[in-house]
Amino acid sequence: MLSTTNDNDHPLALRFADFIRDVDFPCVGAKSALAKQQIRFVVGRDLRSAWDDLRIYPNLLDLAWSYAREPSLFQSLVILFEEDSDLDEAGFERCLWERLASLSNKDDWHGQTPDPRVSTDPSDPHFSLSFGGEAFFVVGLHPRASRPARRFERPALVFNLHGQFEQLRAAGMYDKMRSTIIARDIALSGEANPMLAAHGTVSEARQYSGRAVGDDWRCPFSGRAVASVGNGALGGRGD
Repeated sequence: MLSTTNDNDHPLALRFADFIRDVDFPCVGAKSALAKQQIRFVVGRDLRSAWDDLRIYPNLLDLAWSYAREPSLFQSLVILFEEDSDLDEAGFERCLWERLASLSNKDDWHGQTPDPRVSTDPSDPHFSLSFGGEAFFVVGLHPRASRPARRFERPALVFNLHGQFEQLRAAGMYDKMRSTIIARDIALSGEANPMLAAHGTVSEARQYSGRAVGDDWRCPFSGRAVASVGNGALGGRGD
């Protein structure tokens, strides 16, 4: 069984929690997850390195499987990196996708089939990453992000389960919550996020790093095969 990590009391995790608690931080979903103590933290060394990928992946698997068993709202996994790494927006985006590709390869190796409810092709409007059979949306933050809501003192990757968005839609809560977040982000930044788009209109991969990109942007990640070819040692979703 893969072992999980609990870095919730790490000083960097505590500072990230304060960042979310700030009255101006726009994402009310993150605030709810923090208030419910449903944010898990893993603190790694350097976004540019694969050093911690083997520590990160079991936590993604555990979150996916626990959500599949009990799909409660507002759960996130936050990966924080101690090294600033001095990356600009383009450099952060490149390293973000290197880590996501490495983690996706580990999901394949462990025999985990991508979530069939989303596309594995990063150019597809219905694309999402998958880990442990569950779809995820990723939010990247770093010190030199142009959007204030994405500007944290160290590089960070926030993994949110797509199933939660569908739960909110089914409960009639999604549109109101999304509108609230957009309004709060405009109040913080002075303008709307040009990369914001609803799932199914353009690929969400364009939004992960937070960098504003043009229509000619191509995702550095090539995607995954629909059928996993891993060793299947773990199987299923841990049910």
